Amino acid sequence: MPVPLAVAGAVAIGFLLLPLAGLLLRAPWRSLPALLVTPAVGEALRLSLITSTIATVLSLLVGVPLAWLLARATFPGRGLLRAVVTVPLVLPPVVGGVALLLAFGRRGIVGRHLDAWFGITLPFTTAGVVMAEAFVAMPFLIVTVEGALRSTDRRFEDASATLGASRWVTFHRVTLPMIAPSLGAGAVLCWARALGEFGATITFAGNYPGTTQTMPLAVYLALETDPDAAIALSLVLLAVAVGVLLLLRERWLRPGNAL
Repeated sequence: MPVPLAVAGAVAIGFLLLPLAGLLLRAPWRSLPALLVTPAVGEALRLSLITSTIATVLSLLVGVPLAWLLARATFPGRGLLRAVVTVPLVLPPVVGGVALLLAFGRRGIVGRHLDAWFGITLPFTTAGVVMAEAFVAMPFLIVTVEGALRSTDRRFEDASATLGASRWVTFHRVTLPMIAPSLGAGAVLCWARALGEFGATITFAGNYPGTTQTMPLAVYLALETDPDAAIALSLVLLAVAVGVLLLLRERWLRPGNAL
């Protein structure tokens, strides 16, 4: 290996690993169990797990059908729709939170009618946390599932239709089993992204303990008042990230494999 490439690679490795090493070296390992069972930390953990799971379920319910439309249906503007759907992948999360406020806030395009007609207020509520997380995480699921649908062998679906199966039966009994590994990978990525969401959540839902304060928000708040608690929560999020990579290693990390 050329020396310049080796040196540049070593610098990159150091740059990526040193912050993680600093987190592990400064972690209060002896007091870690006590920190993780404090009421504030426990509440943030509970809320994060609940909201990220609900956001993932909602993403599955509406994201999988949308991925199927993008992969299989032909209609005007499909390319534009695909681009719009993937915008949250590159959109700064804070901008996403502002956009959610303008759409679903009390004076938003839809929010004003929800408030006036049904008395429903979404910003600065737990439901708002779920919406913010789903908004930023759903594209990960859609992109993954759409790619899987495009790469599957459609002859099996054609054979099912030839045998008299309806489109729903074909989708349920043939298509879903074929894309199950990618569907699972997309769901895990979606859940992990929702669990780590910060910018859109704090902008659209605020930072209220017990109601909207998820783990990333708790880390941000604790960093100023209780650094040990911030490190403890950061370790939990780090463990989740490593766990996601381990779960996806067969389909993502191996050369030649892709979601």
